[in-house]
Formats: sequence, C-alpha cells, structure tokens
Amino acid sequence: MHHLPSAPKVLPRLKRLLQDGNSSLYEVVQLIRLDAAIAARVLQVGNSAYYNKGERCQAVEEAVSRVGYNQVYELVSLAVASQVLIRPLEAYEIEADEIWRQSVACALAAERIARLSGDDYDVAYTVGLLHRVGMVVISEWALRHWPQLRLVGGSFPAEYVGSERENLGFTHAEVGAELLQGWDFSQEMTAPVRWQYAPHGTATSFRMATILGVARWVRARVCNEPRVGDEPDATMAAPLHLSRYKLAGVVEEVRVRLDAINTLLDEKEPPRGDFRAAFPAAQARPRGRAVPQPVA
Repeated sequence: MHHLPSAPKVLPRLKRLLQDGNSSLYEVVQLIRLDAAIAARVLQVGNSAYYNKGERCQAVEEAVSRVGYNQVYELVSLAVASQVLIRPLEAYEIEADEIWRQSVACALAAERIARLSGDDYDVAYTVGLLHRVGMVVISEWALRHWPQLRLVGGSFPAEYVGSERENLGFTHAEVGAELLQGWDFSQEMTAPVRWQYAPHGTATSFRMATILGVARWVRARVCNEPRVGDEPDATMAAPLHLSRYKLAGVVEEVRVRLDAINTLLDEKEPPRGDFRAAFPAAQARPRGRAVPQPVA
C-alpha cells in the first residue's frame, strides 16, 4: 500500500467542502492545489476545446470557474483515480486503459443507479470509481514479491474472488476497503467496497453495496467483459426496484458519458454533441452559492 500515491485523501475533504453551503471557491481551490497532478488535470480540462473559448487559463481558480462548481467533484475524482488506476495489473493481466475504463464506467453507473433509487450519488460515484483499487494493491505487491502470480477471473458476479481466496486468502474488495480506510474515507464509502460481492454482509451499507453490485454488472456490459448475462441476478437488483427497462437505459447512458469523458480527457474536439454529455448540466447539485466568474 505504501507504494501507491496518497492523492485520494483529497476526495473525502472535497466532498465535505462541497456539501457545506458556506464553503468558498477559495477553499475548494486550495484543496485542489495540494496535489500537483490533480491541479494539472483540472487545468487541462479547463483549457480543453469545449471550455477554453479561445483563451487559456493559467490558474486553478479560473479552471474551476470554467468547469463549474457542480462538476468539480467528478473532475477531481477522475484526476485522483488516474493517479492510482492508470497502471497495468500484471497479476490480473489487465491493461492500464482497461482498468481505467472499467472503473469510470462503474462510477457513472453507480451514480445513475443511486439517483434512480434516491441514494447518495456522490458516495455511489466514489465507491464505483475506486471499487477495484484493491486489485491495484495486490498487483503492485505481486510485482515485487510474487511476480509469477496470475489471478483468473470467473463468471460474473464472482469475477476474481475465487482465485484470490485460493491464492491469497482474501479478496481485492477487502484490500480496497482497508486502503480507503487508511486514506481517511468514511465508513459509508469503505463498507460498500468491502461488501460489494456480498451486500447482505453489511446492515448499515446494504443499499450502497447493492448499488455497487448492480453497477458492476452495468460496467461489465458497457466494457464488453466476458461471462456476463443480459441482466443482473434478480436478487441483486430487486432491493433497488429497478426494472429491466431502467437498467437498459443506465447501460446506454453510461456508454454515452464514458465516450464523452474519454474525449474530454484526451483534449480532442468531439465528433458530435459536446462535453455536457460527460457532466450533464441537468444533474447539477444545488450548492446554494454562485461561482464567481473570472474577470476579463
């Protein structure tokens, strides 16, 4: 765990700031500036084809103003995850781009499902984004201590759990929860990650763990992963009262948003539509505070 960057510590603090209607843009900017890589990614997006409007921004404050107070949590979350997740997982034989795409797809799915079920969509987004961070830890450890280790994925929904328990005695879900706890994430975020394969194992975080379980199915569909059915197990989706029609809509929406985010972070002109597909304005959070605009 010590070989991984500690940037995710920013996320719990940022969430608390954004939930507080009295927090200022200055406080948000100062937090983002604590990590050079995160600040650089925020500036990158602020200067992207959609946001720059012909003028480049040089300061994080201006970039946050351009992107918008409502979208900054998702943006910083993506920047944080890029530091942790964009690395090949040799023990699992998963390429860096693939684990990144899977993580973002799960985050978008969890967020959307939480909106439909009336749960905390910021928490859902975060646990979805970092639901496989334990695989990063295991792979990094294996690279140093057991380079020949290869963990084999099974059918959905168990995925790599069987191989992990057979070879290591624990799962990436358990490791990921321990890591997030070490990064000062709250219990409402660590518990769903720990129990994502067995939601009934937690009473206090059952709904969020269930949301994450269904989001994993959406992720598998969107990313064309093998051995996944046309719909999740009935017992998995039943507590959320999600119909087959609604789940199909979530799959399609995640596909569109994932493509938009990839376009946004690649700094390319989108072939159609715009970057609002990545962070829909209609889903803006009420913060009760206007964002100051940069002086011309």
